[in-house]
Amino acid sequence: MNSLPPLPQQPAGTPWPTADWPQGDLPPALDRRRFDALLDHAFTPEAPADLGETHAFVAIHKGRLVHERYWTGFGPDVTCHSWSKAKSITQALVGILVGEGKLDIHVTANVPEWRETPGDPRRAITLDQLLRMSSGLAFNEDYSPENPSDVIEMLWGEGKDDVAHFAASFPLDHAPGSFYSYASGTTNIVSRCAARAAGAFGPDFEAFMRKRLFDPIGMSSAQPKCDKAGTFIGSSFCFATPRDFARFGLLYLRGGVWDGRRILPPGWVDYARTPTWQQPEATDGPYGAHWWIGLAGPGSFSANGYDGQYTVLVPDLDLILVRHGKSPIPAKENVKRWLADIADCFRV
Repeated sequence: MNSLPPLPQQPAGTPWPTADWPQGDLPPALDRRRFDALLDHAFTPEAPADLGETHAFVAIHKGRLVHERYWTGFGPDVTCHSWSKAKSITQALVGILVGEGKLDIHVTANVPEWRETPGDPRRAITLDQLLRMSSGLAFNEDYSPENPSDVIEMLWGEGKDDVAHFAASFPLDHAPGSFYSYASGTTNIVSRCAARAAGAFGPDFEAFMRKRLFDPIGMSSAQPKCDKAGTFIGSSFCFATPRDFARFGLLYLRGGVWDGRRILPPGWVDYARTPTWQQPEATDGPYGAHWWIGLAGPGSFSANGYDGQYTVLVPDLDLILVRHGKSPIPAKENVKRWLADIADCFRV
């Protein structure tokens, strides 16, 4: 296992933001000129072509809200689309069930479609392989017009009423565990596994989410969406305010503990940020277990969304950066560099 940097503790005297975020100041040693220039560029009245629209930015340093900024028409109370940041929320729900002894990520996943035919090779797929995007399923995440994405059909087409069944119906393209391929369909399979383990679907699963995850950390604005089959669409749909996405980030930056209460089992956050093996030709960046790795320097990890949604955790700086917006695919790498540059402003 790769060596992981330690996660910072909540500073003494800093209240937990269960009700309200404690306010703080930007550190005196911050590269303020560069920091302001980066923010001013992103929030110009006409969105810059290199980044697209930036709707919200929140910075949490040492457990305190030290800066936030919003585009016209947005503010602290406006809920934003998670897109694939919801995948990291799904990972948390699995962790809660692992902590209860209701799930084991290293045994084969409980997926009915794979048990219908004796000898189905998909029966060997584990939850760990699903969480690490290494199931081997032939699910296409490409968004180019000439290569239509299976995500579109899953979320808005044939699969929209039962996203997990749609995703679980794909055949294997590779042996389980032998090939990394980022795929939203695998998350919805994971989400249904979590619902089956919890014995709750639809409104009952949402109640489980609120009781065990959202309410304890004060994430009151969260609005998860389920399909008609009652599965939380964990690949893509959980709306929340930027401050609430920062609360979720703080839970992970504090190792799964919130105000003295353990929400996630010991080691679960380290599991999330431990690198997944990827074949040399993989080009979309280092990945852990439903969290991305390294966006803002060594040791950082992040929840990333399709349109440029990010919750970036930087343990060595005790820093959380939340960015929401609407950025075209060609701007994706620019937004990542913009966030990395902001994190660098805190390095002294």
